Amino acid sequence: MALTRQLLSLGSALRHTSRLACYTLSSQPTRTYAEMAFTFASPGDVFYNKAKVNQVDVPSMSGSFGILPDHVPTLGVLKPGVVTVFEDDGAKRFFVSSGSITINDDSSVQILAEEAHPVESLDASAIRDGLAKAQQDMSAAGTEAAKAEAQIALECYEALQKALE
Repeated sequence: MALTRQLLSLGSALRHTSRLACYTLSSQPTRTYAEMAFTFASPGDVFYNKAKVNQVDVPSMSGSFGILPDHVPTLGVLKPGVVTVFEDDGAKRFFVSSGSITINDDSSVQILAEEAHPVESLDASAIRDGLAKAQQDMSAAGTEAAKAEAQIALECYEALQKALE
């Protein structure tokens, strides 16, 4: 009798486990490598709107990282630097000053930048002049608020300079 109860209990557990396994496997969305819906915008421009891209590399406050389909859901903050978007026909680079990154569990990615520009549209001489001014402002800053503002400008111009390299 005890053996019969154990077998019935084992059979019930196996049925439950197999249902769970079937549910888990069938409930998983099937996606291919190139199925990442990517949205990238700034207040003045929409660069991508639910576009299919292969990979996106972003500069974040916790370090630069790459985003592929099925990336773990993440929220992040952009730091000044270059966002690189890999498409089937090559890579496009954009300079961002700051913003946010949202990676969702459905492989959609949104980047909302405070300011963003294609790297090829950056003006090298204007960046050099801005960097020199930011360095002067940093050394001349008298208050903590002025130092903080100068530090932000300096970091941004240094990132712009690096983007041109």
